[in-house]
Amino acid sequence: MIAVIDYGAGNLFSVCNALKYLNIAFEVTKDADVINRADAVILPGVGAFPAAMESLHATGLVDTIKENAAKKPLLGICLGMQMLFDRSDENGDCDGLGLIAGEVHRIPSKRVIIPHMGWNELVITQDSPLLNHIEKPVFTYFVHSYQAFCDDRNIIAYCDYDGKIPALVTDGKFVFGAQYHPEKSGEKGLQMLRNFEELAK
Repeated sequence: MIAVIDYGAGNLFSVCNALKYLNIAFEVTKDADVINRADAVILPGVGAFPAAMESLHATGLVDTIKENAAKKPLLGICLGMQMLFDRSDENGDCDGLGLIAGEVHRIPSKRVIIPHMGWNELVITQDSPLLNHIEKPVFTYFVHSYQAFCDDRNIIAYCDYDGKIPALVTDGKFVFGAQYHPEKSGEKGLQMLRNFEELAK
């Protein structure tokens, strides 16, 4: 069973609809006991970083998430991915979960439209079980104005949007983050969710 953390994230229902479609067992929860019993965890998210972290702290689950991320698969999606990093300067400076070393800043380019919205191709830089059974090219759906800045060793794939934007990241152990929305990225995005379920077995 996958625990989908409920802290008021806007894309919670789209993620759950995708899991239902795939017949993946999940539970939407604010309960630490449920998360501790789960085989894996998904942290969804859309909106502004500080408000999302404030809502997450209000659930009292921050320490639970950190403890579980050290021993079972965790997937952050969109803003949920950004929250995996140390901090963001969106609307001021705000600490994240600190599960992957790095910071989140506004996409720096002045030559492209912000937000980065729509389909973009993943440039895959290292193997990952999340990409099993997926043929190239891989296009996924993005909606974001801020991006992660981190070490290349943490980047599984990036996209080019007048610059390199980390698209799929990892701590090298159990933690993964997708800047794009796999639940809105067609069959290849759904396969990534299937692959994530496989990690939990």
